Amino acid sequence: MMMQAVEITRPGGPDVLVVTQRPTPEPAHDQVVIKVAYAGVNRPDALQRAGLYSPPAGASDLPGLEASGEVVAVGAGVTTPRVGDQVCALLPGGGYAQYVATAAAHCLPVPHGLTLKQAACLPETFFTVWSNVFMRGHLQAGERFLVHGGSSGIGTTAIQLARAFGARVFATAGSDDKCAACAALGAEATINYRDADFVDVMKAARGADLILDMVGGSYIQRNLNALADDGRLVQIAFLQGPKVELNLIQIMTRRLTMTGSTLRPQSDLAKARIADQLRHHVWPLINAGKIAPVMDQEFALADAAAAHARMETSAHIGKIVLRVG
Repeated sequence: MMMQAVEITRPGGPDVLVVTQRPTPEPAHDQVVIKVAYAGVNRPDALQRAGLYSPPAGASDLPGLEASGEVVAVGAGVTTPRVGDQVCALLPGGGYAQYVATAAAHCLPVPHGLTLKQAACLPETFFTVWSNVFMRGHLQAGERFLVHGGSSGIGTTAIQLARAFGARVFATAGSDDKCAACAALGAEATINYRDADFVDVMKAARGADLILDMVGGSYIQRNLNALADDGRLVQIAFLQGPKVELNLIQIMTRRLTMTGSTLRPQSDLAKARIADQLRHHVWPLINAGKIAPVMDQEFALADAAAAHARMETSAHIGKIVLRVG
């Protein structure tokens, strides 16, 4: 059986995304196959498209790291979810397609009151934020938390989660409208980086206890300067590049911590552990209506190139999705 999918024909711009036909996947042991309703669009998809982010060994070459839909097949060893269940799932790749296979342990139920369109926006950003801000960054109630790119999918998720767990939230963004969106989600202070220096703002607030950064480049040294003593910097991307010259003396004299991670190359077991924490600590908040994904724009699967172009303008606020089913 064949299915419609969007493939990367060669490294390049959005125009290299082309609709094609692929065999429908079969579930391996401990896997399920999902009939995709919606697929999330994320920065790693664009990096893969540009030839800068290769899929892990054994993963689909198709882009797409999260999706929502109905389970239509289960492999050996799977007891949950079951055929017919509606789920959202973290994917190793392959989300830009009518069907996708993924580990059963990486599926989560569609939260109460959320549509499949909304649910498709949850896995990639919530896995990333929870694992980096809470599991790796150890954010605690009352701490000062700064997130860069506060109006992005990661940023809007981080603001809501940090606020829900009692942190004081600060966010940077590139326009007054984006700053207003961050404030509406619970950021107590927003910083338009075109008009103000986040280092000055954070120093006036006695420094950040934790910073989540996806910019890199010149921000790395400035992040260290903006941290409070004993502060932590968690790096999850490098939009400005990973190579800089740093003065690291502050790490010793002020007892700072630098760490970071990428999600996709982690083991299935590591991702299953994140999913389990989300199920117990975060899904109840979504079910209760205290947290919800922020939506930007929807595109048809055949218009994946336009979705990538939209994302790369950085004009969006929240998540972009592809309508598949």
